[in-house]
Parts: sequence; C-alpha cells; structure tokens
Amino acid sequence: MNYHVRGENIEVTPAIREYVEKKISKLERYFNEAPDAKVNVNLRFNPDKSSKVEVTIPLPHLVLRAEETNSDMYAAIDLITDKLERQIRKHKTKVNRKFREKGNVDFQFSVTNTNDTSDEEELEVVRTKRFDLKPMDSEEAILQMNLLGHNFYVFTNAVTNRTNVVYKRKDGRYGLIEAH
Repeated sequence: MNYHVRGENIEVTPAIREYVEKKISKLERYFNEAPDAKVNVNLRFNPDKSSKVEVTIPLPHLVLRAEETNSDMYAAIDLITDKLERQIRKHKTKVNRKFREKGNVDFQFSVTNTNDTSDEEELEVVRTKRFDLKPMDSEEAILQMNLLGHNFYVFTNAVTNRTNVVYKRKDGRYGLIEAH
C-alpha cells in the first residue's frame, strides 16, 4: 500500500508517519495479497486541542473510510484502525458468503480469522416497514423527523415528485439525499 499522509495545523513528523503506516499496514493480513492501494490519511489538529484523523483506502469493489476525533493523535490512529478492521471483517463475511454460494467472486479475502460470526448477524434484516410517502418539502420532512425522534426521514419531494431522505448530521445540522 502507498501512503499519502497529510497534516492540517500539524507537522507530520517521521514518528507519526511511521506509526500510521505501522498500524494501517496490519490491515493487509485480511487480504490474500497486499492490495495495491493508495492510503489517504488526513491528520488535523483542531483549535480545541483535539485531533481528527481521516483515512480513505480505495480498493477494487470497496472503499474503506473512517474518521475519528480524540484528544490524543496516537489514540485516534488506534481507534481508526479498529474501525477499518470492523469494516473489512463485515465486508469479508459478505464477500466470502457470496463466494461459497456462487463459487465465483473476483475479490477474495484471506481465510484467516473466519471464526468471527458477529459480523454475519449484523447483516440480517430483522424488521420491514412499508408506508406511503406523503408529498412535502424538505422543511416539513425535517419537522416530521424531529416529531418522530428519528435521525432520518424518507418522503416524496412535492416539487420533483422523487423520493428524498433528510437526515440529522453529527454536527447537528441536516442533510438531504435526492434520488435520481
């Protein structure tokens, strides 16, 4: 893997770069071959004395992405590595199941650590809801979402007549997803 480590409001020292590469390179054990991927790492030191780490690893058939904020940069790097491992294990379970069922998948993970069945259970649909989508604007959808106490709300946009989703972001503001 090729590493591109960038710092915002922080100098990327050789020690930090080495720590990032050492931690993220441990993810290679989940693959049959070490992937030829560009690992983009963004390290940011915020004015509130917290550190934010963002990692993006584009792979064939999969993009791994995680971000973590912590007061300690090294702790944030550790936490982000754990998040990426969980993503890989979850995807690995799904891909290996397809491989067993169909017998032909282009992107195969290594067979180590296959005793982790908790990821397989996460993929099970345990409840299905059906409802009619009421035409409304995004402001009304946000109000409905807040009234229900949910963090997202699916509705038909009254102007475009297309299915949209409003959602509450981590920063407390709102986002809108428009289907095309």
